[in-house]
Amino acid sequence: MTALATSVPVRDDRDPAAPRRRSGRRTAWLPTAVLLIGAVYCLLPVAWVVAASTKSGSSLFTTFTFAPGGDFLTNLGDLSAGGVYWKWMLNSLLYAGAGGLLSAFVSGLSGYTLAKYRFPGRGVIFNVLLAGVLVPGVTLAIPQYLLLAKVGMTDTYWAVLLPNILSPYGIYLARIYAAAAVPDTVLEAARTDGASEGRIFGRVALPMMLPGLVTVFLFQFVAIWNNFLLPFVMLSDDDKFPVTVGLFTLLNQGQTVPALYSVVIIGVLISIVPLIALFLLLQRYWRLDLVSGAVKG
Repeated sequence: MTALATSVPVRDDRDPAAPRRRSGRRTAWLPTAVLLIGAVYCLLPVAWVVAASTKSGSSLFTTFTFAPGGDFLTNLGDLSAGGVYWKWMLNSLLYAGAGGLLSAFVSGLSGYTLAKYRFPGRGVIFNVLLAGVLVPGVTLAIPQYLLLAKVGMTDTYWAVLLPNILSPYGIYLARIYAAAAVPDTVLEAARTDGASEGRIFGRVALPMMLPGLVTVFLFQFVAIWNNFLLPFVMLSDDDKFPVTVGLFTLLNQGQTVPALYSVVIIGVLISIVPLIALFLLLQRYWRLDLVSGAVKG
């Protein structure tokens, strides 16, 4: 008797996409690891500054560790002696605060005009602004100095403020944001009601553009606060120095007086506090879609 062989289908419960998912999970750690390495790379100098600000000048370059020392208040007292450092901080607040506000207003008005009005040469002006974004500010310091020297404005507060008011990148961002955030129908309704163009900008468009203008202000504030070359070229009076140039002069004196190095380091630490406070204060206005829209545009 011959046994009949019957084939019984075997059910395969394996998911064909499972190998791909496992492979994806194995490689998912790579972006996270890259981000962690980048974070450590950026935060390690800050941690060094925090630790170094608590060290005395004698132990700063001998047996330095990241363990905190006990000379923070002593270094702070040495930094505050004479009050010149706090004068530099006030100057930086003036340059960055006033320059950032003026730049945000000029950028908002210019960007709104380029986005909502049609006039001859608009495309040429916008292309020139795009070209201006690509020009490093370092290359403009000497020409700006020569221009301001012609009118006798060097070594004044205006010598630092005026070049920072016009920001091609700020105008570019404001133009992108105005085109997306200010509907044409709202502007037409305001014109129908008899509102003037200035009133439309101040009462209608400006509130709608506020988040974008805050972003422009933050960018410009940080850029002016960290700017070194322009005030270094324009100013010769110590009382008008911003904190960047002031700390540079102390650093040069540290070559002959090594104790000043610890003073410079604690000065650097205090100088970043206003930037952190500003970002924490204005973070609710921060809009990542503005930056992504600017990149796509």
